[in-house]
Amino acid sequence: MQLKPILESLYPLHRTLACDDMDQALRMVGEHMPAAAGYEIETYTPGTPVWTWTVPERYHVEEAYLETEDGRRIVDFADNPLHLVSYSPPVDELLDWDELEPHLYYSEDHPAAIPWVFKYYQRDWGFCLPKDVFDRLDRDARYRAVIRSHFLSDLEAGGFRVGAGVLSPEGEPDPDVGEMLISAHLCHPMQANDDAAGVVTAIEVARRLAANPLPTGSMGVRFWFGPETIGTIAYLAHHEELIPRLKGGIFAEMTGNQGKIAWHHSRQHDHLLDRITSHVLREREPVERDFAAFPPNDERVINGPGVNVPCISINRWPYDQYHTTKDNPSIIHEEMLQDAADVIEEIVRIYASNYIPKRTFRGPVFLSGHGLWVDWRDDFDLNRAIEKIMMRFEGEHTVFDIAEQVGLDYWVVRDYVERFRTKGFVEALPIPSEASE
Repeated sequence: MQLKPILESLYPLHRTLACDDMDQALRMVGEHMPAAAGYEIETYTPGTPVWTWTVPERYHVEEAYLETEDGRRIVDFADNPLHLVSYSPPVDELLDWDELEPHLYYSEDHPAAIPWVFKYYQRDWGFCLPKDVFDRLDRDARYRAVIRSHFLSDLEAGGFRVGAGVLSPEGEPDPDVGEMLISAHLCHPMQANDDAAGVVTAIEVARRLAANPLPTGSMGVRFWFGPETIGTIAYLAHHEELIPRLKGGIFAEMTGNQGKIAWHHSRQHDHLLDRITSHVLREREPVERDFAAFPPNDERVINGPGVNVPCISINRWPYDQYHTTKDNPSIIHEEMLQDAADVIEEIVRIYASNYIPKRTFRGPVFLSGHGLWVDWRDDFDLNRAIEKIMMRFEGEHTVFDIAEQVGLDYWVVRDYVERFRTKGFVEALPIPSEASE
């Protein structure tokens, strides 16, 4: 499936924290998610306390523009939503230059571009414009600033929304095994790489896992889409029972630009998830960063205080067009989106299928008597590793640990350990949760 056309359909929408275009974007995500995920959109009431935060009001803009006193338009929301500072409150004033200038924003690095500025929680208004336009404005003139916007707290107006779905492994899902969480945010209007790119990459991972499900006994994989930070907070605050079931997370963003793959460690830094990520990326020479290094995102919530689910971030930061009109579909490359999906899929397939084998036998297993012998002429390396593998069935090592320690491919070792489990010689213990209770 081509991902860039989906991104291009999301790109022009005025996607703020909660608004009509955000609702449309969430519906569009649902149209492309696999049916098996059971994707649903949830609605929360503005003003509801969610931990130390509050569910924000819905935002509606009728019109917004800046013009000279004689009516010449300088910027207009109708031409580009980025002209308006996101969540600007209403204003209708005639201003001199000293009054207006603090409310104007431009990019020094990209003088011909419009920057994206948001004041979601500050209730201050403003307009964004190219620096070239800013420099030409008459400092002796007066200007009329008009913003006709509304903050809607009535649930009937639409409320605050997020979308989520879960893909189960083959067979019946085991709640004790838990889930992984893959997330991406939708709340940046007219931004292609940040983070419509992460959204479509996550959709592609979901489609692949639906087409080729994880093996029986694996974790489920939950996919979440919504507004950055507050969306994840609101979702988890409404589903606190889910937190202990989450065994790991991946936040996907900025995956479409022509840049090296980068990853941010979990807060634990050397967790099993970090080690698997490092293993998957070992031949790619990735950019490697500490937890919540710039640009930090929803991993700060998922792996933050009181939640503490190990969570990494996958991206291609830095890129020069960040938070300007230059972050548009022209910088997005299909092969980069797909490559990021390759990385995330491989991490998920290993981490979610991993478990701790605990022996039920005593003494060395009679391998040939139980169909577990591997002839050295068929697979010399596995034959030489059999004893080492069996010695690690004490319930202290995961399958991935064992594969690392014996120097064999994870899937070779897992397939072999599964033969022991099928015979009843090991039981599969789930990866322990590190989430806060």
